[in-house]
Amino acid sequence: MSPVKTKKQKGMTMPQMQKKAKKLGITPGKMKKTELIHAIQRAENYIPCYGMSNGYCEYTDCCFMVDCFKTRL
Repeated sequence: MSPVKTKKQKGMTMPQMQKKAKKLGITPGKMKKTELIHAIQRAENYIPCYGMSNGYCEYTDCCFMVDCFKTRL
C-alpha cells in the first residue's frame, strides 16, 4: 500500500487539542501531546495509533494525520 497523500495542512495546536479533549470529557491537565491525542482517539472510538502510521493511515478523516505522519514513537 502506498502512503496517503495529504493536502498542505497544519496540525492542531495544543490549545485546540485541549479544547477538543474537554468537549469529549477528558481533563487534559499536564498530559503530554501524545498522551492527549491517544486519549482523544480512544474517546472517539479510534485505535490510539498516533505516531505509529509509518506513512500510511486508513483513517483519512483523522484530525491528527498531518502531525502523525511527521511523528515516530
